[in-house]
Amino acid sequence: MKSKIMKAAWTIARTRSVDFSYALWLAWLAAKINGMSIRNAKAASGVTEETDTYMGWKERGYEVIHGSKALFGCDLVYITKNTTYKARFFGASQVRKIA
Repeated sequence: MKSKIMKAAWTIARTRSVDFSYALWLAWLAAKINGMSIRNAKAASGVTEETDTYMGWKERGYEVIHGSKALFGCDLVYITKNTTYKARFFGASQVRKIA
């Protein structure tokens, strides 16, 4: 998690020509906002199992079972592109280990 924040901070500093300290603050703020958005959406939908996005599961060596519907979704901040996007989350019961 820390390495992703640092990478985002360097990207922000280079693309927006701002001080690194400000870019790091923006990256931490985006991570905090995204974490709160995910927790709130997960609680509102009543999901208790471990969840992650399609790409998150793929990075961890799992694939989402074909035809599975996302358990919940929320809007997240994409700070390096200064926009938001809709993320969909799948549960551990909806994935299988990639062989």
